[in-house]
Amino acid sequence: MTGKRPTIHTVAERAGVSKSLVSLVLRGSDQVRPEKRQAVLDAMRELGYRPNAAARSLSEQRTRTVGVLLNDLRNPWFVDLLDGLNSLLHENGLHMLLADGRLNRRVGHDLTRPFLDLQVDGLIAVGVLPDAAALDLAARRMPVVVAGSREPVLPGVDVVAGDDEEGARLATEHLVGLGHRRIAHISGYGVVGELRRRGFEATMRAHGHAEGAVVEVGDMTEEGGYRATVRLLSGARRPTAVFAVNDIASIGVLSAAEELGLRVPRDLSVVGYDNTSISQLRHVWLTTVDNAGHEVGRRAARCLLDRFADRDRPAGVQLSRPSLEIRGTTAPPPETPAP
Repeated sequence: MTGKRPTIHTVAERAGVSKSLVSLVLRGSDQVRPEKRQAVLDAMRELGYRPNAAARSLSEQRTRTVGVLLNDLRNPWFVDLLDGLNSLLHENGLHMLLADGRLNRRVGHDLTRPFLDLQVDGLIAVGVLPDAAALDLAARRMPVVVAGSREPVLPGVDVVAGDDEEGARLATEHLVGLGHRRIAHISGYGVVGELRRRGFEATMRAHGHAEGAVVEVGDMTEEGGYRATVRLLSGARRPTAVFAVNDIASIGVLSAAEELGLRVPRDLSVVGYDNTSISQLRHVWLTTVDNAGHEVGRRAARCLLDRFADRDRPAGVQLSRPSLEIRGTTAPPPETPAP
C-alpha cells in the first residue's frame, strides 16, 4: 500500500461493494444487508479509514452535533442527566458540545451565540437559564429542548423535567410519617423552587401541620443551606426536621447542625433532593428524592430527535416520576417513639 490516506473509494474496492453502499453504512442505514455491512466495516478497519466529518457535514447539510447549555457545570445532578442524554444521542450518531451558562453570564457572553456560530443541529438547555430571549432566538433557528427545568416556556420548545411537587410531597410525607410536626423547608428559586415549596406546604396542610411548617429562603448552594439552617436552629422553636431544596443545600444543613452540636438524625432529620453522588457518599448517606435524572436526559434526547423529524409538531411538557431514597439522615424526633 502507498502512504495515501484511505478514501471511501478504497474502502468500496476492498469490500467489493459500491461507493453508495459504503455511504449507507456510514449513515447507519438499516437498508444494508448484514453481510455487506460487515464487509464494509472490516475494510474500514483494515485500511484504517476514518470518515471526513467536515465533508460529511457538507453533504448532509448537518453537523451531527448537539449543543448542551448547562445552567451551572458545578451542579452534580446534571451528571446523571447528561449520561442519559448522551447515551441516546450517541446511539443515533450525534455528539454533544457542552457550554457552562454560569461562566458565559459572568463574562457577559451571549449564551447561545457559540452554538449558532458552530451550526449545531439542535440545542438542549439544562437547568434554569435566565436569558429566555436568547433561547427563544435560538429556537427560531434550530430545534431546542429545555431539560431539568420548567422554564422558560417558549413556542415550539419541549420541556422535560421531574415532577417537583410530587417529589416534595414524598419527602414531606416521609418526615410526617416518622412523627415530625415542626418541619422546615429551605426553598430555592425559579419555578422548580416554587413547585418544591408548594408541594411541601400542601402536604403539611393536608396532615393538619400547617402551623409547624416553616419556609426559609435559600439559594440552592451549600453556603445558602448553611446560613438558612443557622437561622432556623437559632429560633425559639427550632424544627426537628429540615427538607432542603437540593442535595447541595443539604450539605450546608449538615454542617450547620454539627457546628451547633446537634446530631443527625437523633436531634435533627435532614432530607435532600436530586439523589446526587454527594448524597450517596458513605459519611453523608443522605435521605433524598431521586429526581430521575437519567430518565430526564433520555427523554430530552428523544424529544430532540422527534423534533428533527418533525419541526412543526406541538411542543409539550413531560414529567418524570420521582422516588424517595431513604438512607441515614432521617429518624423519628427525640420526643416521639418510633412508629
